[in-house]
Amino acid sequence: MTSTPPLSRSEAKDLTRRKLIRAALAILDEEGEAGLSTVKVAKAAGIAQSSFYVHFKDMGELLLVLAEEGGERLRASMREARRKARESPGDLDLHRETFRIPLESVCRHPELLRIQLRARHDPASSLREFATETAAAYRDHHAADLAALGYTADNERDRRRLEMIADGINAATNALAMGHLEGRYPDLDEAADILTALSRGALRLLRATANKPVGEPPERPDRAEPVNEPPGQS
Repeated sequence: MTSTPPLSRSEAKDLTRRKLIRAALAILDEEGEAGLSTVKVAKAAGIAQSSFYVHFKDMGELLLVLAEEGGERLRASMREARRKARESPGDLDLHRETFRIPLESVCRHPELLRIQLRARHDPASSLREFATETAAAYRDHHAADLAALGYTADNERDRRRLEMIADGINAATNALAMGHLEGRYPDLDEAADILTALSRGALRLLRATANKPVGEPPERPDRAEPVNEPPGQS
């Protein structure tokens, strides 16, 4: 029977760091930010409190790492889902998946979202810069995806409208995820359907108002648009 080789110093240090991150996330999920302390996190990770500071300067730095890692995983998943949706614009299920992924992400660790939303408006928060940059990154990526579907951003107005849609969809995603957690919207599939409809409706508005002066209402269609129209197609 072969024995497992001992961990190197760097491997052991990384393992301890991962234990602290997992412990902090578990406490955050169960008790919220108010339940976090270096003593509690160290104890849950099975290490001495003094060892906490070998890996993180303070609790603020640990929260930042939690947010960064969670955000990167979500962005990677969403990039892949949106790539598939762009390649098959007629597949409504793929389009819906781009909204279901962030809904599920918020619902897995809702306190991370609450912390970031508070941090954006708190000048003293160590997470404020990260939260602001993250919100901008999501907006830019979403706007770029919309542009890739054929909605041009050749001028300031077009760019602004794409960003407004991206901001609106992001806010709606957070609101529906929180509504699900509060029990008001029990079906996440239904929430994803609503976000899909909001997105497609906004894109139809862009098509209808293309090249029209600001403030001029779109022309009324002669007939209702079919609900199964593939996203990104007229």
